[in-house]
Amino acid sequence: MNKSQFFFKLLASIALPLGLGAIAGLFTADAVPEWYETLNRPSFNPPNWIFAPVWTTLYILLSISLFLIWKQHSSKERNLAILIFLLQLILNFSWSFIFFYFNMIGLALIEIILLWINIIIMLVLFYKIKPIAAYINIPYLLWVAFATLLNASYYFLNRS
Repeated sequence: MNKSQFFFKLLASIALPLGLGAIAGLFTADAVPEWYETLNRPSFNPPNWIFAPVWTTLYILLSISLFLIWKQHSSKERNLAILIFLLQLILNFSWSFIFFYFNMIGLALIEIILLWINIIIMLVLFYKIKPIAAYINIPYLLWVAFATLLNASYYFLNRS
């Protein structure tokens, strides 16, 4: 890989997760004071301010792991791992809109379960190529598991 390919992959790896996260945050931020604050909350719900730094950190870890995989020699395994990474990123991005923008808590719960399963598949594929790329995403897997529990709690506490 030459220098320009290296820097392109590095910048794209950083820009994609952080950019999509920022877009989702911008488009769904209005729903927090208008809708989200009106919901019955589970007792273990973290304060709202915690979400931005946690997600930023997780998107940075996703960026690093994507770069570690993408810079490997092209192969079916690497390409499949990148495809699964992109799929989980789309699911991650979509969840914010389903939950916050469209206020569809039940559908968001189904979607986040699919996201969590996809993350596990991604970690397995990443591990086979570059184990550290899988290990650094364990916090992401755990956070999405927690987010799934939160989503389920919101669903059951706010059913009409």
